[in-house]
Amino acid sequence: MVGISELRPPQTEASVAQPLPTVRLLGLDFTDAEMSEVVSWLGHRASDAPFGYVVTPNADHLVRISRDPSLLPVYEAALLRVMDSTVVTHTARLLGLPTAAIVRGTDLATALITRHLEPGERLTVIGMDEALLPALQQRCPGVRIAHHNPPMGFDRDAAAFAAAVRFAVEHPARFTVLAVGMPRQERLAAAIAATGHARGVGLCVGSALEFLVGAHRRAPSWMQEAGFEWLYRMLREPRRLARRYLIECPPIFRLLLRERRAQRGNQEARLLSS
Repeated sequence: MVGISELRPPQTEASVAQPLPTVRLLGLDFTDAEMSEVVSWLGHRASDAPFGYVVTPNADHLVRISRDPSLLPVYEAALLRVMDSTVVTHTARLLGLPTAAIVRGTDLATALITRHLEPGERLTVIGMDEALLPALQQRCPGVRIAHHNPPMGFDRDAAAFAAAVRFAVEHPARFTVLAVGMPRQERLAAAIAATGHARGVGLCVGSALEFLVGAHRRAPSWMQEAGFEWLYRMLREPRRLARRYLIECPPIFRLLLRERRAQRGNQEARLLSS
């Protein structure tokens, strides 16, 4: 496992762009920029820049981080942290908490892969069913795709985990899509960055490629904007997602309420001391 001090790779002058603004919520600094700005920022990053990864926290991620503190430094070390939850954003806004612009991981990966990869450039994919590769190749014609699908439980197998890290290092690409689920993909991204030898941008985007190639259907746009994409997905895959959305995610409301109380307490303390 990667140590906290090892999580940030060295930066070169060429790899450092003007930082995007951030908003702090639940212990993390979220990028507060619209989708187009994030896509442009990442799309124009040098392909040979030291490996940096993007995480896309949603309610499930934030609850898990609260229960497993070892995940916090993994998320903190990311190049960008973008908010991928309408529910979290709307709830935070209702409570008067600071909110960041919503940038959905699926939309981000789609935009970067289809708009910022030229024929001849490389795309590395870790995860995803090999049977979907032809459809992915059709979506990005001329792009050279390197694919590695680690075995189930690879994060508990030191040799398999090391093989996934090695594949990313040996197949440098402008974008490396890490599609092995949270928290495996985030821990894998941190380990890749910690080698100091990888290049490009890692995208921790779960099943985004499956949506991109049409293996799964997105919720209608009105459901996405209203914050009901989770319901659409649960109704389509109840066995896999019902527990996540109905049992594992609701504690996010308690976390946000606790954050609001803490902020109110800090405000009152400042008033008393002034």
